[in-house]
Amino acid sequence: MPRHSPPEAAAADVPGRGVPDAASKGPCAMRLIFVLFDSLIRQTLGPYGGRSVPTPNFDRLAARSVTFDTHYVGSMPCMPARRDLMTGRLNFLHRAWGPLEPFDNAFPEILRAHRDTYSHLVTDHYHYFEDGGVGFHGRYSSWEFFRGQEKDKWKGIVKLPIERWRGVYHPTQFDGRTDPNANMPYYVSRMQMEAERDFPLVRCTEAALEFLDANRSADNWLLHLECFDPHEPFFAAPRFRDGLPTNYRGPVLDWPRYGQPGYAAEEEAELRANYFALLAMCDDYLGRVLDWMDRTNAWADTALIVSTDHGLLLGEHEYWGKNRPPFFEEVARIPLFIHHPEKTAGAGSRRRALTQTMDLMPTILDIFGVPIPPEVTGRSLMPVLADDTPVREGALFGQFGGAVNLADGRFVYMRYPEGAAGETPLHHYTLMPVHMRSFFEPAELAGAALAGPFGFTKGMPVLKLPLVPDAAANMIHRYPLLDARTAVFDLDADPAQQAPLAAPAEATRLADLLAALMAEQEAPPEAFARLGLAGDTSRG
Repeated sequence: MPRHSPPEAAAADVPGRGVPDAASKGPCAMRLIFVLFDSLIRQTLGPYGGRSVPTPNFDRLAARSVTFDTHYVGSMPCMPARRDLMTGRLNFLHRAWGPLEPFDNAFPEILRAHRDTYSHLVTDHYHYFEDGGVGFHGRYSSWEFFRGQEKDKWKGIVKLPIERWRGVYHPTQFDGRTDPNANMPYYVSRMQMEAERDFPLVRCTEAALEFLDANRSADNWLLHLECFDPHEPFFAAPRFRDGLPTNYRGPVLDWPRYGQPGYAAEEEAELRANYFALLAMCDDYLGRVLDWMDRTNAWADTALIVSTDHGLLLGEHEYWGKNRPPFFEEVARIPLFIHHPEKTAGAGSRRRALTQTMDLMPTILDIFGVPIPPEVTGRSLMPVLADDTPVREGALFGQFGGAVNLADGRFVYMRYPEGAAGETPLHHYTLMPVHMRSFFEPAELAGAALAGPFGFTKGMPVLKLPLVPDAAANMIHRYPLLDARTAVFDLDADPAQQAPLAAPAEATRLADLLAALMAEQEAPPEAFARLGLAGDTSRG
């Protein structure tokens, strides 16, 4: 059965949250459905030119919405992206994967404090319920969690049929490991999915529709429907794989290994077919939400946002996955659709303005007429809905300990640490020293010092914890970077990013903009030093 949270105290009653006075404005009659997929590849969707599998419901969505053509990630991967989404700030310059911080602005709390807005989360994204997801789901008025995705430790089987499974699953995805980061929970959960109704995506969608039906006559609510699909493993209900044949005849292969695993051509075809099947399933169940909008005429009074956290490489540039390869467009440039009932003149139109993930938080506040906190560095996209008004000169994106990347709407600049500067030690700046599935190790806490406060920590100093290279939870330790070379790409001339541009003057301009945007985010001094950039040395 789904788990429900008890009612929470209003955000204004939570000490230290820094939410402005709830009496500043009166009520606002608005409803918002926010649908977030995971690893939804922009280039595979019909509205963005995808033709590998039909996506008729994304096409329907685009016809009713404004489609954003230059929308980028911020922090990578999953939970860092969600902290950007919830707080309207970049995560990756100050810490790796981890919980919400006590000083963070969280849009559900702010909405509740200002408008008494009810927020409901429906999700199968199990990272919210691990050590590194602490604080996120509790910000909503209520929530439902459906089990069984990826490494969710759901069903307890003491004696696993490991030797039998070796012949069932491809050796690149099944190695018999049972440690906390092993793939084993997936094979246990998969046993529970005998019919389409058992899939977490189906159960999430049904729960979301139940909420919508129950609250159709109510005002002032937000539904956040978050689906882990089409994230790997690419396991869809059988009917969605029909019509996607390959010549592959081996064991189950639906979970790609990140990097350059050396797949044969028929293995690559099988992985892609499984992704496309799962994409088709996501499209189908998105259609159920659109059907509800049609049936109830909710387009007239309900806003709808559909997006993702990041994309994925399916063999492009000879890479698979994310985290290890450079953040090419297939990973970093993501889909975004927004419908607003008061902006219907823009339905079916497109926007070229440069936007990114952290802009969704202030946009959500703006939709409900709620003031945007001063710590937020994202920009509301409501002006863009009206007339494609530019909201930013550049978008920073990246992963803690990797490159710092910049997009300006035409060029993409990937700045990696090089030479002696690259040996500059990094630090986590946090009051929540927890990794994805573990506490910080003693060696990571031994060198702790107090730093700050930063301008966004509401007067709170934070722990400054040295990045320990061989710590088990260090993402760079787990996913060593590949092709870590600074590069400039001109997307107008080279949209597939096949050849870095030899343009020193352009690189200098982009480096200056990158440094300025890092300063806007209050990046610590070592973040500049490791990239060989001049920056503010007074922080940290």
